[in-house]
Parts: sequence; C-alpha cells; structure tokens
Amino acid sequence: MPRNAPRPGRGIDHLVLCVRNLDAAAEMYERLGFTLTPRASHDWGTDNRLVQVEGSFLEIIEVAHPDKLLPERDGAFGFGNFIHRYLQNREGFGMLVFESGDAEADRKEFAENGLSNFERFDFERKATLPDGSTVTVGFSLSFVHRPECPDAAFFVCQQHAPEYFWKPHFQKHRNGARAIGEVVLIADNPGDLQFLFEGLQQPESVALEDGILRAETARGWMSAMTPEAYRDWFGSIALDKVDAPKGPHLAAFRVLVDNLAETEKLLGEAGVAAHWAKAGLVVPAPSLFGVTLAFVQAVEQETASGPMLALPSA
Repeated sequence: MPRNAPRPGRGIDHLVLCVRNLDAAAEMYERLGFTLTPRASHDWGTDNRLVQVEGSFLEIIEVAHPDKLLPERDGAFGFGNFIHRYLQNREGFGMLVFESGDAEADRKEFAENGLSNFERFDFERKATLPDGSTVTVGFSLSFVHRPECPDAAFFVCQQHAPEYFWKPHFQKHRNGARAIGEVVLIADNPGDLQFLFEGLQQPESVALEDGILRAETARGWMSAMTPEAYRDWFGSIALDKVDAPKGPHLAAFRVLVDNLAETEKLLGEAGVAAHWAKAGLVVPAPSLFGVTLAFVQAVEQETASGPMLALPSA
C-alpha cells in the first residue's frame, strides 16, 4: 500500500509510545483491532512493535535491556535514555517523529534556526517480514529537544530501505485504520510552543486560533491545546487519573478509519471502554498506557499532490 500523497512540509512519520510491558501493550492494541509487526530489538536496549498505517506508524516501545543503554555524552541525544527516564515517571506518548528525505540537511536547518544542535544518529536493525525472513533496515535521525517542552522529544527520520519496511500485510487492520490524522499536545499556554512548531514545520502552516496552536503537516495535523480545551475535545476521563507531565507534553492522537460505526462495534465486542467526544470515538489514556486515542471517520480531500485522507471538518 503506497504512502499517502505528501503535501509541503514534514509529514508525521511515527509516534513513540512508551510502555513498561510491551507484551501487555501489544495485546491491548490487538484488542483495538490493529495488526502489529513482530517484536524487534535495538542495540541500545529497547524493543518495539509497530502499527503501520498509510505513510506513518505507531512505535510501541519498552526498555527491555536497561544494561544496554548507551552512555550519555554532550552533543548526542540519548534515545533509549530518554525513554528510560520517561518510564521511570509514567507511560505515555514520549516522542513525535516527522519524515525526512535528508536527515543531515534537517539537522543543519535545526541548528541554523536555533532549534537544536544534536548530532545526527544513524543505525540499522533486523526486521522480520510477513513470510518470516529477516532483512536489514536503516535509519538516520536528527533530534529536537527543547527546554520549553522537556517531557517531549521530536525528531526526523530518514529511511534507507523503505522497500523492506512498508508492507501491505501489516497495514490491514480489523478496525479499518488508514492513517494518523492528528497528534495533540497539552500546554497551559499553547502560544509558548509557536517557535517549536514553526521550526519543525513551515512557519506559514502554523496558526494560533481560539487558544489552540495548530500546524498542518505534509501528513496530518499537529495541535497544542490547554487542559480545558483538551477536556472539551476528548472528555474529562481522557485527562483524569493520568500521571502526565506538568509542563507541555504529547497527550493524544487521532486515527482515521474507513467505517467508524464498524470500529465502534469491534471495540464493543472486544470489551474496550470508549466514549464519544468532539475528537471522535475516544479510548482514554487510563486504559491505553498513558496516551489517549480517538478514532475518527476518514474523508478524502483533493490536494495539488492528489487525493489525501483527512480529518472531517469540525
């Protein structure tokens, strides 16, 4: 299945969802109707399983071998160490990742714009294909981690063997999931994140309206809203009883599905508690390892690059 047609800017590549028990989390995501890739391991101690949709994916990740975490040093962002520290306090949505055609060029742009100055990080890992065979996939990452948003990290990801990574078998989901439509941060003052948003995306794509900071990326939306607005969009239960960071943090994502009524039926049959809110059919964070998920009906939108799956109009 091809990647959804891109628009200008950095599209959402994947979400890093930090959990303490990968097996338990994978079982829950399977109950939600997702197809997951097999467990994979990184050399620096983390294990993951992925949910691939069109053009992006969920990375459900745990620190499986803390003894393998890489030593921290100046100028390098410690991916595994960030997750390890995050999980010492909570589970949840730790990092947001954007696609990149040139991670080194992005690194230089981040540095020139005063956004971040970490080294580029390159790595390879083994991936298991649906037929059980293994291949090597490679990635280059450039990171952004800002003092105004200490409990969330951002980076770009350049894939060097995408033909081995994206597989139609893993993109077919019983819940009808097609794409990630939006990611949401919570911030007491969303406008404080405008510099960050404009550095990660094109400045002209960022707007602060009615207290909500939004950026249309090449693939999906990125938003920041106050706790009050978040409750209005996702319901109070999506925020209550969650050990979330006190400062700005990644909190929720919305998944576009083919048939929302069928998705609701599947969740009911699986015994998954969900409620309706402005954001869609919501599985609240207390039930989903610290992150809120909202299913929403996909619509097709015509763009200069061709048809694009999109969120319905508010």
